[in-house]
Amino acid sequence: MKAFSFFLCLCALILTGSAKPQIRPLANNIPLDDKPEPRHRESTTWIPILKFNKEQSEDGSYRTEYETGNSIVHEETGFLKDFSDTNPNGVLVQHGQYSYLSPEGETINVQYTADEHGFRATGDHIPTPPAIPEEIQKGLDQIYAGIKLQQERLEQRAKSDPDFAKKLEERRLANKNGQYVGLLENN
Repeated sequence: MKAFSFFLCLCALILTGSAKPQIRPLANNIPLDDKPEPRHRESTTWIPILKFNKEQSEDGSYRTEYETGNSIVHEETGFLKDFSDTNPNGVLVQHGQYSYLSPEGETINVQYTADEHGFRATGDHIPTPPAIPEEIQKGLDQIYAGIKLQQERLEQRAKSDPDFAKKLEERRLANKNGQYVGLLENN
């Protein structure tokens, strides 16, 4: 009987031991079988810098250019302008161009300017908006003419009414600061 009990315990131990789940290696705490496929493969291709030149002047202006082994070419010049109370550090103006090969093998050229008016780029590959239809342009011209006429009326009234002139100046300052004051013509 003891032998039979021992045999049963041994069988139970063997059966429960083989029922244990297999231990799979983990990658980032995700079992390897459950890990999603990578969306991109990292490239370790070495791309040489064929040309690099940077010139910096004491007045803040500069010129830089470089070219890489995978056909990227970049040139840029920059300078500071408009030193004033509102721009104590000046305004940086940058002009440049760069080119590269598209995946289709086409050379893409871009020319750009960056200054106090923002970044503006041109290139044959950049979409351009269609021309404004004549009817819409007429409507925009009418709106602009109405705005101009309203401004002229306000100026005329301000010449004859000092209180109104003060309100008009307050409105201009508020609008300059990005606030909306409302209409003054009926006040």
